[in-house]
Amino acid sequence: MQEQNYPIRKWAKDDRPREKLLDLGAKNLSNSELLAILIHKGTYKKSALDIAQEILRLGKENLQELGKLGVKDLVKIKGIGEAKAVTLLAALELGKRRQATDLLPKEIVNSTAECAKWLQLKLGDLKHEVFAVLYLNRSNKIIRFEIVSEGGITSTVVDPKIILKKALETNAVSIILSHNHPSGNLKPSQSDKNLTERLLEAAGYLDIKLLDHIIVSENGYYSFVEAGLI
Repeated sequence: MQEQNYPIRKWAKDDRPREKLLDLGAKNLSNSELLAILIHKGTYKKSALDIAQEILRLGKENLQELGKLGVKDLVKIKGIGEAKAVTLLAALELGKRRQATDLLPKEIVNSTAECAKWLQLKLGDLKHEVFAVLYLNRSNKIIRFEIVSEGGITSTVVDPKIILKKALETNAVSIILSHNHPSGNLKPSQSDKNLTERLLEAAGYLDIKLLDHIIVSENGYYSFVEAGLI
């Protein structure tokens, strides 16, 4: 038998997330209820809320894990097509961007912990390794954030000349290096240390200060400055 859409308006009133949001506000809805609003319609056999709960289980009941899923993962769930999967991923990405904006509302780096948290939101969910640079002015305001290299699961190749060239182009007086470790292991490799030493020396010749090199993962961060390596 062909499955039919089962819209939220046909639910019992107490089970309608949209009405609940209007009555009580979004903060009073559960994660599954918020997802159900985005899903909008269920199927003949499953309500939108049932599907939302299934999505949360796929993400191990964790929004951070859910944010790592892709369209191919979500469409495996009955009742989620490509369009709904795209809507869900867009909403999750907006949530991450809001968090990043809240952390650095003026885009000024005031502390290692604050900067690391911001970088975690930017890079922590990626399944491949990337190398990024924050370019700052004299007030420690971020002039530019750029991913300068992307690699595989365990490594990426970085050219110091490209990093320093961009620093000169943006008139940056200082830079913060960063890359992610998809494995979750925050310990720097010997190549990480070698690269940092090379950039520290080269940046000094151009009167550009290397403020830190921060490794991030979903498990936290590692700061070269805090470890006494810079």
